[in-house]
Amino acid sequence: MAHSPIIVLRSLKSWDMVSASSLAAFAKQKGSNDDTFLSLAVKDIKRAADFFKSVFEETNGYDGFVSIEVSPHLAHNTEGTIKQARELWNAINRKNVMIKIPGTAEGLPAIRKCISEGININITLLFGLPRYKQVIDAYISGLEDRVKANQPIDQIASVASFFLSRIDVLIDPLLEQKGLANLKGEVAIASAKKAYEMYKVVFNSERFKTLETKGAKRQRVLWASTSSKDPSFSDVKYVEALIGAETINTIPIETLKAFNDHGRAESHLEDNLDKATRLLTQLKEKGIDINTITQTLEHEGIEKFKMAYDKLLAAIEKQKQVAY
Repeated sequence: MAHSPIIVLRSLKSWDMVSASSLAAFAKQKGSNDDTFLSLAVKDIKRAADFFKSVFEETNGYDGFVSIEVSPHLAHNTEGTIKQARELWNAINRKNVMIKIPGTAEGLPAIRKCISEGININITLLFGLPRYKQVIDAYISGLEDRVKANQPIDQIASVASFFLSRIDVLIDPLLEQKGLANLKGEVAIASAKKAYEMYKVVFNSERFKTLETKGAKRQRVLWASTSSKDPSFSDVKYVEALIGAETINTIPIETLKAFNDHGRAESHLEDNLDKATRLLTQLKEKGIDINTITQTLEHEGIEKFKMAYDKLLAAIEKQKQVAY
């Protein structure tokens, strides 16, 4: 029996609020600000994983996961990503943790390798369908590598995280220029529908069913960036349209409150698939290359992650100085 849609509240932490006493303790130790951050983050993730342990156990390992990301500066460094993913996985030592790896070209072999080593992976910063197809293959190939090594695969979990509303933010102005204003706010949802269609095809294929007999779990699709950036859109637009079985939606608190107030919990993800296909065809006919756009979004996303990470390290350095 298929699981019902899962809605997960994204947990945010302000590192500017880390206690001076905690930073003072770490400041006395040798190591970089990166080391300080990772030490604090590992401690924090352990607590979060322990908090959700009961959910993990009650759902037989289906839900109750917590994610921690490798440094965004490793987004184009395959070996560096694998090394840090291993370090984080071993340091946290919790079954209900996922290591987040960006879905870059360099991230793909890292994802496969980590899966083959039994590390749960959350693939982040996904925008385009071609890259999603590669991500699925990396996951399944990693499972196959593990089977060939006579290792169990029944405890491995993974999700593929699509960042959606950012697609519309970038593409909507182009739609107006091309006379397709009626499609504003629809491209990201159309892409999500096609991604879910791909998910169902691949994870019902004979290739995956062979792994499923050995206990393999499906790599669920996760919708991220689901707050409405355009005030003319419904504030629950990217929640209502994306409800479907075996999916996850990470929702900012404001969007969650809005959904609790006036959202409709109905499955619509598989509605109007033909319309979604036609929409993406229209873009191509009008000279809009969505694959180029999603590649741009991947690059911009990594740069934004780097800026946020560096700002975080600067805040840690500032608080270290105060702690002294």
